Amino acid sequence: MTTTGGRPAALVTGASRGIGLGIARRLADAGYDLTVSARDAARLDKAAAALADAGGRVHPVPADMAIENDVQRLAAEHSQHHGRLDVLVIGAGVGSSGALEETTMKRYDLQFDVNVRAPFVLLQTSLPLLRKTAAANPEHGAKVIALASITGVAAELALAVYGATKAALISLCRSVNTEESAHGVSATAICPGYVDTDMAAYMRDRIEPHQMIRVEDVAELAMSVTRLSAFAVVPELVVTRPGEQLWRA
Repeated sequence: MTTTGGRPAALVTGASRGIGLGIARRLADAGYDLTVSARDAARLDKAAAALADAGGRVHPVPADMAIENDVQRLAAEHSQHHGRLDVLVIGAGVGSSGALEETTMKRYDLQFDVNVRAPFVLLQTSLPLLRKTAAANPEHGAKVIALASITGVAAELALAVYGATKAALISLCRSVNTEESAHGVSATAICPGYVDTDMAAYMRDRIEPHQMIRVEDVAELAMSVTRLSAFAVVPELVVTRPGEQLWRA
């Protein structure tokens, strides 16, 4: 990737494992400097050390996405360490399955705090740097990539709250495009079905891991978005598993 003003920089939340780590690896290999964040500091430090092997600067920032001050601090630390933001990957998320009538408000609040409120705060806080980076690279712009879910497009049994949060995240990406894409900042929500990660482990008695979407597939889609010009806006990418049902989580 060619940019002006040195190496491109990305901020990745949920970067200590799963899809977030998979995307962070691809970004590191593509020559990005990184800020990586996750709640578990020890796991994050281990991931950051491995990512640094690609030769770029990697700044780990432990943060709890349910805490607004942590989210704002994360954006500030990225700006301080890298001074630019070419790609913002919103990878952190939580999920909880259960029938709608049995869902507690505590579980409801946590999912909306992490999956909707935190991305909103992070976007709001990061927008000045995204705009600045896009202005310095008008052909490429700056990208926001949010890990949503196919449940935000088509309802899945026992995932009412999780699906609602992901629908909100998809809508948030559309709003970013409406307000900011003319200035070079665009957003893409990637909406996969079950991906073979720890988060989908509870489904392994119903869906074999080899039948789930691969982390590498989602990371490849994310990287394809980072390579687009500023004149191609992709609001969302839906990824379904093979089968007779189109919307197949």
